[in-house]
Amino acid sequence: MNIRYFLGSILIIPLLPLMYIQGKSIRSKVPTLPEAKGNQGISFGTSEKRLRVLAIGESTIAGVGVKTHQEGFTGSFANELALKLESNIHWKVYAKSGYTAEKVTERIIPKINEIDTDIIVIGLGGNDAFTLNSPKKWRSQIQELIYQLRLKFKNAIIIFANMPPIKEFPAFTPLIKATIGNLVEILGDELDDIVNDQENVYYYSRKITLNNWTKRLNIKAKPAEFFSDGVHPSKLTYQTWAKDMVNFILGEKEIKSSIKHKLS
Repeated sequence: MNIRYFLGSILIIPLLPLMYIQGKSIRSKVPTLPEAKGNQGISFGTSEKRLRVLAIGESTIAGVGVKTHQEGFTGSFANELALKLESNIHWKVYAKSGYTAEKVTERIIPKINEIDTDIIVIGLGGNDAFTLNSPKKWRSQIQELIYQLRLKFKNAIIIFANMPPIKEFPAFTPLIKATIGNLVEILGDELDDIVNDQENVYYYSRKITLNNWTKRLNIKAKPAEFFSDGVHPSKLTYQTWAKDMVNFILGEKEIKSSIKHKLS
């Protein structure tokens, strides 16, 4: 058993009624935003080479907070990848706001109609933390997700994006930031351990903090500018996150080598 999770569970039980009240208050104040439109596209490079990218996950991959996926994570990710690799990136999004890892496996993967792809980017963790999923169940569900993707796409590079920075969400109370924020970090640690046993599966484990982003990527912006509603990302955040993900991918020798092989 995960000791950090066990101790946290003991501490959180008496606080559940208060968390429930605070959660209802937050939901009443945060507007319900739609998912982004236009779930597929092409980002053009300067050569005839091509990569196919699928993005799968929860609300952040679904583009909640921006109008189109071109402005969201996947479009921004494809644009950055096309620029860096000088190649055409064909991309498509399969995501749903509110989905957990289990729901993605059960409801999204069966709907994927592509017969082949090169890179699969997965963004999950927020809803699993909000529903208080346990590390044990999360581990099993992530392993099943990877298994089902491998049945469809034997040779694809699978990359899990960073866990959502719940401790940074301005709409959340200190209590929810601490409890749910700690849980999402625990799930991230489990994910980091899971990918070690998987071939051609990776996880960008760097924790997202606005302070780190602004300093490391030289961004001049106020904290509020990173959020569309106090919870979901803004266009700035999607673009920053996508750029950081591409830097990670091309900075990893194994991933970069696999991508170059697919482009050759």
